[in-house]
Amino acid sequence: MDKFDQRILALLRKNARLSVTAIARDVNLSRSAVSDRIRQLETSGVITGYHAQVASPQKPVKAFLELFYGESRCEEFAEQMRAFPEIKRCSGISGETDMLVYIEADSMERLIEIRAAIEQYPKMQRVKTHMVMKEWAF
Repeated sequence: MDKFDQRILALLRKNARLSVTAIARDVNLSRSAVSDRIRQLETSGVITGYHAQVASPQKPVKAFLELFYGESRCEEFAEQMRAFPEIKRCSGISGETDMLVYIEADSMERLIEIRAAIEQYPKMQRVKTHMVMKEWAF
């Protein structure tokens, strides 16, 4: 991936609806070259989709949960997490923590409910919560 691909990706991250013409003008390439590059980024799996960011009436409560469960496998717990639409991402990570879970809940009460349900899973030893206070988009 060269500097043109990186710039195209940055522009698409900022606005996925940006026209090929506008991208071509910004990166100083032809429309066909930009179209080819975008198609190649999609085909190679670098671009996995385009999504709408929908504003909710209230800002969601965002948190990361560190899960500690010892002898079970990440896949088992990741599958159970699918029951909660508020859980946006589960990551098996290295170190003391077994899994990192990212949640966007409508309220603090809902976050507490989800956390309490996860704490009841068999073999769950401990759940540690980290509230998102501020975010920076790149």
